[in-house]
Amino acid sequence: MSDVAEVVAAIRKGKPVVLPTDTVYGLACTPYRPEPVRALTELKRRPEEQPIAFVAANVDRLLDCIPELRGAAERMVRELLPGPYTLVVPNPAARFAWLTVGRPDAIGVRVPELVGASAEILEEVRAVAATSANEHGAPDPRRLDEIPETILSAVAAVVDGGELPGTPSTVFDLTGEEPRVLREGAVPAADALARVATILG
Repeated sequence: MSDVAEVVAAIRKGKPVVLPTDTVYGLACTPYRPEPVRALTELKRRPEEQPIAFVAANVDRLLDCIPELRGAAERMVRELLPGPYTLVVPNPAARFAWLTVGRPDAIGVRVPELVGASAEILEEVRAVAATSANEHGAPDPRRLDEIPETILSAVAAVVDGGELPGTPSTVFDLTGEEPRVLREGAVPAADALARVATILG
């Protein structure tokens, strides 16, 4: 398995890595250049038009990278993150277009609750582009031995986090008049909607 310095160096060089998150094992790379993200998409055999999440070390760093979130969306982001949510939020400046693909006015963001090596790595690199470490349409991996060999053999570094919960993040679309659950995950849809209703007051 790889140490923190090795993984950080790989991400900064634009190489893909496998990282444990608070939900499932993730396939990650630097989010700051389009070429590594395209390579990540190809490795996962994911449709090119499908967006990839921007995953930040903490909420302040997320807001530094996407400053348009400050203001109206900031309260929602701070209430829900860090946690097992991916939030699709307005992206009026069309930042990170290679992550948003066909919908440049919106971007999916995450701030996971990490511990150990993954937390150290994300703190060092500030943010990653990340998706689950499976081939498109296959089950989300909760253990390293559930990750396809085609992915493990192609990444530059692997972090072993043991067995993870195995249920991906709940995806919320916050770009419309009413919040919508796009994917039920670690937080049941009814619970997630109730939490948002409480935040909105």
